[in-house]
Amino acid sequence: MRTLVVLDAPSNLGLRPPAPGTVPGCYKLAGALREQRLPRRLGAREGGVVVPPRYDRGDWQEGDGVFNATALAAYTVKLADRIEHHVRAGEFPVVLGGDCSIQLGASLALRRLGRYGLAAVDASHDFRHPGNSDRIGAAGGEEVAIATGRGQADLSDLEGLGPYLRDEDVRFFGIRDAYTDDTAELAALKMPVATVGDLRAESPDAVARAAVEAFGAPGLDGFWVHLDADVLDPFVMPAVDSPDPDGLLPGELELLLRPLLAAPRCVGLNITIYDPDLDPDGAAGALLADLVVAAFAQS
Repeated sequence: MRTLVVLDAPSNLGLRPPAPGTVPGCYKLAGALREQRLPRRLGAREGGVVVPPRYDRGDWQEGDGVFNATALAAYTVKLADRIEHHVRAGEFPVVLGGDCSIQLGASLALRRLGRYGLAAVDASHDFRHPGNSDRIGAAGGEEVAIATGRGQADLSDLEGLGPYLRDEDVRFFGIRDAYTDDTAELAALKMPVATVGDLRAESPDAVARAAVEAFGAPGLDGFWVHLDADVLDPFVMPAVDSPDPDGLLPGELELLLRPLLAAPRCVGLNITIYDPDLDPDGAAGALLADLVVAAFAQS
């Protein structure tokens, strides 16, 4: 029986402001899921909070690279220290974000320990980098590229350990079918992608079980699950920064997550992007908490 540990990582350092003079509200994700009694419902131990630096882009302008880079680098190391501690202890961290840049903390922590894969459950690939875009800036849309060694070294090569993930050890689930033009680069790099259409054609459960088998390949020590709430259709999850249509339905996401989280080689989970500021009645947050609890209950 695994010991779950809920750890808050309420960083919004990797997202652009939703409006001038404001900051992204996803830093409230952890508090909102705690209001849904998530740790208690999971039977999880308390892991506390890794407090992020202040969101301040200063005089950053387009073309300056990743904004908040110094703060992001410091926070990635700080979060990695905590995640590494729990994984070494044989515990299963459930990390409540925050934006997607918190995944860098998990990737760095696991790189210190060995060779680990990533199951990225996300509406988009977050693979923007200087080789394919001239609009670098928001690490929350670039974290997989950074973790695989692309982009500026002050984020992609912390502690001289970059890349934190090998290309072939990353798998994507739930990318919108409308984004298939963006997945050509991933295919060339042999990064498997299961779009929403693929999951429906093969069944989320079958796709997840095949991925678990692949993550069991010799040389891999395990894998981490990254869950971005925007993988859900905006009809049920409107409280995200990019509510693009034609996403997964709750039952489909639950079927996908169950085998991934139940796998003995799965060592942790992070949850990102849900923004309570965009969810005035709390319905989307309640749904997200219910889905996570249901996925673990079946594991």
